[in-house]
Amino acid sequence: MFGKRLVSGIILVILAAFILIQGGPILFFVSLGLSLIGLFELYRVLKIEKELPGAIGYLAVLAYYLILWTGRSEFVTFLAVALVLCLMTVYVFTFPKYQTEHIMSALFGVFYVGVLLSFVYQVRSLADGKYLVWLTLLSSWGCDTCAYCVGMLFGKHKLAPKLSPKKSVEGAVGGVAGAAILGLLYGMFCEGYLNAIVQPGFTFACACAIGAVISQIGDLAASAIKRNHDIKDYGNLIPGHGGIMDRFDSMIFTAPAIYFAILFVGMM
Repeated sequence: MFGKRLVSGIILVILAAFILIQGGPILFFVSLGLSLIGLFELYRVLKIEKELPGAIGYLAVLAYYLILWTGRSEFVTFLAVALVLCLMTVYVFTFPKYQTEHIMSALFGVFYVGVLLSFVYQVRSLADGKYLVWLTLLSSWGCDTCAYCVGMLFGKHKLAPKLSPKKSVEGAVGGVAGAAILGLLYGMFCEGYLNAIVQPGFTFACACAIGAVISQIGDLAASAIKRNHDIKDYGNLIPGHGGIMDRFDSMIFTAPAIYFAILFVGMM
């Protein structure tokens, strides 16, 4: 099991590096594919993957990515309103086939998976995006690694014992600190290559720290959903790692955190 997990992990890192370096249409369509697969995995847990509310959710994600592709951001609010209206129309005219939970789950999934995961592409599309996009990995994966090491050495106080008994407060703090240090070092390395970022060391450290906090919330949120529905993994698409939602659960939260942290801190 460990060998399978290690090999698939190495392949994932290589693929991720290639796709992030390329950016553009390749990253766009990979992000779209991951969003749809992740949404299907979530909807399967919520029992609507083959139901009409689920189909509307898939179409909404496709429409959202079309808006991203065309750059017509003014239509995002229109899409959100249209999505709610469509789901409520289905709810009314098929009553009592679907429960309120089915409608809310369909709406939740579009934003939780489709919208949040798209921020990997949106970070890459920023000025200096070819450097900024790596912060999503440094923040989420760096936090995971540092939190694990610090937790193993010093962890005494449980962070969320009912969701993840092995996670500790000390590990969480160590993960945030470790991610911030990685961001600082990366910012110092990139300083001569950036055009739009002021004080990249400070900016990257802040962005990675913020992303690390949010990534741990994302990881626990995914665990909470799985525990609520009594499942171990969302899927088995990635050998040894589970499904898309199992592998990218923290990055779903990290990518938008990095995006807005860069906008608010790095470009002031």
